[in-house]
Amino acid sequence: MGTTTVACIGAGNMGFALMKGAMSAGGGVNIYFTDTDKEKAKTAATTLGGTVFSSNTEAAEKGGYIFLAVKPQVLTKVLEEIAPVLRKRQDADTCPVIVSMAAGWSIAKIQAAVGKVPVVRLMPNTPALISKGMIVYAASPEVSGEKTAELEAMLKGAGVVDRIDESYLDAVTGLSGSGPAFAYIFIEALADGGVRAGIPRDRAVRYAAQTVLGSAAMVLETGRHPDELKDMVCSPGGTTIAGVTALEAGAFRGTVMQAVEAAWRRSVELG
Repeated sequence: MGTTTVACIGAGNMGFALMKGAMSAGGGVNIYFTDTDKEKAKTAATTLGGTVFSSNTEAAEKGGYIFLAVKPQVLTKVLEEIAPVLRKRQDADTCPVIVSMAAGWSIAKIQAAVGKVPVVRLMPNTPALISKGMIVYAASPEVSGEKTAELEAMLKGAGVVDRIDESYLDAVTGLSGSGPAFAYIFIEALADGGVRAGIPRDRAVRYAAQTVLGSAAMVLETGRHPDELKDMVCSPGGTTIAGVTALEAGAFRGTVMQAVEAAWRRSVELG
């Protein structure tokens, strides 16, 4: 990958995480930030060895990739601001790739606001901050194979990258986009159970987190179905099946499914 100018509009957690990943991936990437909070943009840029653009317009003028790392409710205003620049660049055949991570905003809706520019719709999650993210994306036909490969190379510095048809992205938002929050609640609940049984709090949190980490690795590295791995732990008449019975009595699986569905439906509503 040659030297590439990447402009990130929004210096919050997800924008910072993906820019950090792009820097760690190497390949001559120059990172620039803009944000309404100038100090936040400056801090993010300084931390990563990047630079601050003076405005969103400048980002649109100079970026090869323009990441839209703002909340869905703010995106309309940002797109209105940069649309004239993007249309000029499209006429000059120097159009950048727009990379949006705003939940609910379809590729068609973004292109309706700024023109038929190359658009990638992205759904990352917060573990990207430690290069353990799940990053799922869909691309418009205007994004070339070369640009897609270049973008994937950048994103891999933040975690696992997978391309999917856009029709699945709202569901992805409910699953892996919102999923870390559900996992943190489960880890906290496991730790609370340990504390209730007498384990000191610091150890209970560490044991719970490592247990979830190891269990996830078992699924990914063995390729076995979670149900099969669950059965490996459940001895007849033993402690684990007693615990599983309590989870089933509390409708644990159904509640988790409802959480993903609620997040998915909210993503659809935001669109």
